[in-house]
Amino acid sequence: MSQPARTPDPHIVLYDTMQRQKVPFTPSTPGHVGMYLCGPTVYSDAHLGHAKKEVAFDVVRRTFEHFGYRVRFVANITDVGHLQDDSDDGEDKMLARARLEKLEPMEVADKYFWSFFKDMDDLNVRRPSINPRATGHIQEQIALIQELIERGHAYESGGSVYFDVRSWPEYGKLSGRKLDDQEEGTRETVREEKRDPRDFALWKRAEPEHLMRWDSPWGVGFPGWHIECSAMSLKYLGEGFDIHGGGLDLQFPHHEAEIAQAEAAGHAFARYWMHNNMLTVNGEKMSKSKGNFTTIQDVLKKYDPMVVRFLLVSSHYRSVTEFGEEPFESAKNGYRRITEALGNLERALKDAPEGTDAALDARVAAHVRAFEDAMRDDFNTPKAVAALFGLTGDVNAALNLNQGRVGRASLEAALDAYRTLGGGVLGLFAETGAAAQDDSEVVDALMDLVLKARQNYRLQKQYAQADELRDTLTRVGVTVEDTKDGVRWKR
Repeated sequence: MSQPARTPDPHIVLYDTMQRQKVPFTPSTPGHVGMYLCGPTVYSDAHLGHAKKEVAFDVVRRTFEHFGYRVRFVANITDVGHLQDDSDDGEDKMLARARLEKLEPMEVADKYFWSFFKDMDDLNVRRPSINPRATGHIQEQIALIQELIERGHAYESGGSVYFDVRSWPEYGKLSGRKLDDQEEGTRETVREEKRDPRDFALWKRAEPEHLMRWDSPWGVGFPGWHIECSAMSLKYLGEGFDIHGGGLDLQFPHHEAEIAQAEAAGHAFARYWMHNNMLTVNGEKMSKSKGNFTTIQDVLKKYDPMVVRFLLVSSHYRSVTEFGEEPFESAKNGYRRITEALGNLERALKDAPEGTDAALDARVAAHVRAFEDAMRDDFNTPKAVAALFGLTGDVNAALNLNQGRVGRASLEAALDAYRTLGGGVLGLFAETGAAAQDDSEVVDALMDLVLKARQNYRLQKQYAQADELRDTLTRVGVTVEDTKDGVRWKR
């Protein structure tokens, strides 16, 4: 866990799916936040829907830390038990992929595990505090299943174990689905070993050809999809942990099942539930079946990772995010405005006089307050981004009005606001620290050489060569301005 930067802020409000409203956040342990996020099933490359979820909860985590909390962030990896139809039938997704790629299931899991984290690294998503894998916690899952059997909420049938939904009347409270109103499906397609078609698997009997198999009190088999998250969240965050997050598509049945399993076994479970909304393409949910499925790797071949992240944080985590050429172009232009202002600040600081600019200081402080107020209010990233744009406008105005000669202390305050809020909280500046400083110095040195070469061409009246240099810089996004105070450039 990272050390808190200040006294924890008691005024954060979040939307709790269980209560269906925004509520004040109060941690179970003062100054600490325990968060659990449902991670990916590592059987294929991650897509943009994964990116929205991961970036959204990365920002939630960063926000808590910004406001002084110590955060333990646990995100699982599903590498067994997730069947093709997301219920209790069909082939295990890991096995299907293993057969397709002619690999062992654990080879598939490791391949896409590392692929997923490479994508997350590119998007500047920080690694979890703990990243448990389902296959590494079989015994914890078996123990939880045994508790449920002993309490009369689960039963063994033919080597499999099922949760008895009729024994737990609260099943459905998260999604608002009453048990008697839930669709039962066609009974002839439901496994005969179930007492009720709505019962879900805690443990599945492994057929002889099933490669992923473990010994259990009920015979050789493998865990169901839902049980892993109940077992691992309780193991690493304890009873009554603070926040459970995930995509809206997991609210039912996955999260509903998690709650039933944990609480029926006698454990206090998550105190707040947060769900991010979906990502759409031309108004339709992104999915493989619709043919509009796009992997993160494919998108990053075309767009800068920080532009992708900027697009994602520009919409609220509970809102739908539209993916397409137009939204990306808008994000690219918006992100460039902010990074140009940041670059201008860094360059102005090199020759800045001592002193302050009272007007700029007041405007910076106002934008910082607006940003923080937005993030306290259910992590409202669109309003936070608007505050960054406001900061950008005032910084550019101050630099232009004073020909870049603004007091050093005021410039440093503005730069700190960009780095702390845009970089630290929203995660929009991937390079930080010494490496970023080194790269900035290299770029500045190269630009000095290029501008000196251009000036020499002009002094020698070789205007065609000077214009060629300027046009080349323009093509790569660098603007050169000739002013009475000399040549200025910006990205």
